[in-house]
Amino acid sequence: MTSERPRFRLGFLTHVQGRDADIARTYRNAQELFVVADELGFDVGWVAQHHVPLGGGLSSPWTFLAHAAARTSRIRLGTAVTVLPLEDPVRLAEDIATVDTLSGGRVEFGAGSGSSEVEYAAFGKNVARKRELTSVNLDIVRQALGRREVGTAGFRIQPRPGDFNDRVWQGVFSAQGAEYAARSGSHLLLNRAAYGFDAPTDEVQRPWVDAYLAAWNQPHAPRIGLSRFVFPAKDRRTALAAIGDDVHRAALRMAEHGAFPEGLDQEEALRRFHSFYGHPEEIVAALGQERVLPVATDLITQFNPAVSDHDAAVRALELIATDVAPALGWKPARAAEPASAGV
Repeated sequence: MTSERPRFRLGFLTHVQGRDADIARTYRNAQELFVVADELGFDVGWVAQHHVPLGGGLSSPWTFLAHAAARTSRIRLGTAVTVLPLEDPVRLAEDIATVDTLSGGRVEFGAGSGSSEVEYAAFGKNVARKRELTSVNLDIVRQALGRREVGTAGFRIQPRPGDFNDRVWQGVFSAQGAEYAARSGSHLLLNRAAYGFDAPTDEVQRPWVDAYLAAWNQPHAPRIGLSRFVFPAKDRRTALAAIGDDVHRAALRMAEHGAFPEGLDQEEALRRFHSFYGHPEEIVAALGQERVLPVATDLITQFNPAVSDHDAAVRALELIATDVAPALGWKPARAAEPASAGV
């Protein structure tokens, strides 16, 4: 199965999670995924910021990406997302500009509002104001990255930023959010699951994308980043053994907060997370029915909420790059080299 659609960019997203208490090993393994993905030809590597380690383990994404920049040569480096209301926007812009300079202009900046009341309380912020704080801080970050004065007369951030007009993304969870992102000139980031809906995630999200495209009025072309849970293995049984229990536990935790119904079984948990798993041919066939993928410019694959061991994660990245994505029409920007570990 080969699609005639234009080439999309292939990404992977890590929430930097591990099963043991050795956080240093977890961070090293996540860094290694960036190296492997760079060698395999992935276009973008993304990280998610979490201050509370329930959904992930990375509080300081820009420090992490600075290290990844030093270990890679081509792959772009982004956040999906930085929890913007909890950041000082001027300092954040300085960090973004620094990583962009060190990486040779490879940064993609994705912003979102987050949702954890604990995180907001820890930073002395009011979670009820998260949308307002996101809008205000994003405006300031844009001004700073646009080389304009911020904070006081005569002050501009250093190092001098590159052009970020086409490199700012927003994570959204509604049609209204998508329209706002379009009007602000941000590219669109869609989560791997739509919380609070019974319909399949792609059915819920496709109208958001349509609203986004209808509201877009910028001179540069819009980009749509589609995050999806994709875990290929030699067969469906092997994949399910690696991910099933983790996904089920995560869904039960989400149910405690009202995002999913209570008492759901493993099969329903996998459906709620819009999961694509099994042999690569099965995944390709399932993604062929995906309602948002035909209009996406970026496919962002992730394994979260599963916490796979490192070798399995590396093997899954290899199968995505060699068997899944090419069958959907993707080609690496340059010839891929062998992955360095676990393949």
